[in-house]
Amino acid sequence: MTIADRLTAEIEARRDDLTALCQDLIRIPTLNPPGENYREICDYLDRRLLRSGFHTELVRAEGAVGDTEKYPRWNIVARREGKSAGECVHFNSHIDVVEVGRGWSKDPFGAEIVDGKIYGRGSCDMKGGLASSIIAAEAFMDICPEFQGAIEISGTADEESGGFGGVAYLAEKGYFAPERVQHVIIPEPLGKDRICLGHRGVWWAEIETYGEIAHGSMPFLGDCAVRHMGAVVSEMERSLFPALAEKRTDMPVVPEGAKQSTLNINSLHGGEEEQAEDYTGLPSPCVPDSCRMVIDRRFLIEEDIDEVQEEIHGLLRNVQSARENFTYDVRELQRVLPTMTEKSAPVVRSVAAAIGDIMGKGADYVVSPGTYDQKHIDRIGRLKNCIAYGPGILDLAHKPDEYIEVDAMVESAQVMARSLLDLLGGGSKGVG
Repeated sequence: MTIADRLTAEIEARRDDLTALCQDLIRIPTLNPPGENYREICDYLDRRLLRSGFHTELVRAEGAVGDTEKYPRWNIVARREGKSAGECVHFNSHIDVVEVGRGWSKDPFGAEIVDGKIYGRGSCDMKGGLASSIIAAEAFMDICPEFQGAIEISGTADEESGGFGGVAYLAEKGYFAPERVQHVIIPEPLGKDRICLGHRGVWWAEIETYGEIAHGSMPFLGDCAVRHMGAVVSEMERSLFPALAEKRTDMPVVPEGAKQSTLNINSLHGGEEEQAEDYTGLPSPCVPDSCRMVIDRRFLIEEDIDEVQEEIHGLLRNVQSARENFTYDVRELQRVLPTMTEKSAPVVRSVAAAIGDIMGKGADYVVSPGTYDQKHIDRIGRLKNCIAYGPGILDLAHKPDEYIEVDAMVESAQVMARSLLDLLGGGSKGVG
C-alpha cells in the first residue's frame, strides 16, 4: 500500500472522530455580531491541538475593529514543526458564524445528524472545513512523522464582518509573512471538487443627501432629503445598473450572475431615527433633512478602483446638475481589490492533483462572488500562494437548516492530507 493510500484509509478510519469534532465546534455558538464565545472555541481548539503535538498561541486582536472587553477578538494559531527544514502549509478557518435567522426546523446549535448530514449554524460555513483540516493534519503527522517543514492551523475571528479582528490583525503582526508561511488553504465551503482561486473586489460607501427640516404639514417650507435620494435611485436605475450589466469578466466567478459587475443597495434610511421597540408613540411630523444609503459595489479584476468610485461621483454630479438644492456627501466604508491566484501556483497544483486522485475527476476552478480572508493574506501578508478549498455547498451558507455532509468532510480531508504529502513530503519512514 502506498503512503497516499494509507493516508486515505487513515482518514476514513477517523470518520467518527471527524464527525464528533465538527459537532463539538457547532455547539459553541460563536455568533458575530457581537462576537460571542470566541475564547471558548479557541480554548477547545487549544486543548485538541496541544494533544496532537502542536505548539499553540492564543492571540487577542487588541485595538482591532470590534475588539472590546465584553467581546474580545480571540484567535488561535497552532504550529507543528517537522523533522527537518522545509516549507509551511497553513490551514486557516474562521470561527465566527452569522445570526441564526428564522425558518429553522433543527436546533441551530444542536449539531443533529440526519441522513449523513450535520445540521447547525456554521456547519457548512465553515466549522466542517475547520474539522476536516484538523483531521487531515493529524492523520498526515501520524502516517508521515518524518515530514519536512511545518504545518499550521488557525482559527480566526470576524471573517463574517470583514476579518479585521482575525486574519487582518494576524497578517499585520507577520503571521502570514512569506518567510514564515509558503502555502495557505482556507477551507471555505466552495465544494469538495472545486478550487477557489480568489474573489471579486468590493467598494462600500455611504451616500448622504441633505435637505431642510420643516413641519410635515407644510413640506413646501422645507426640503425633503428622501426625495433627493429618490432621484439618486432613479438615476441608478436609468443609467448605472444597465451599464454594470454590460461589464463582464474572464474570471471564473460563480454563480453565473456574478460574472458581471453588481451594485446592491445595502440599506436606506431617511428622517428621524427609529425608536426602540418598546416605544409606543407615533413619529413626529417633520420633513427629513438627511437620508443615508449604503451601497455595496462588487467589481471585476478588469476594473480599476478609481473608475468604480468615479461612476458614483459622476452619477451624483449628474443628479446635482438637474436638481435644485441637491447637496450630498460620499464616505468610503471599505475597499478590497480583486485577487486571483494563478493556476500554476504550487498549492493549486497540489490540491488539483489530490482532487483527481481522490475523486477521479479534474478540479473545477472558480472565483468567489464575495470576499473572504484571502484578501488580507494577499494584501497585508504579501502571500499570493493562497486558495480556498473545503467541503460544503456555498448556497447553504447563512441559510436556515444549514448542513455539512460527513462524506464531503471525509473526502475533503483526504484531499488536504494528500496535498500535505505533496507539499511537505512523507519522510523516509513514511513510505511503505
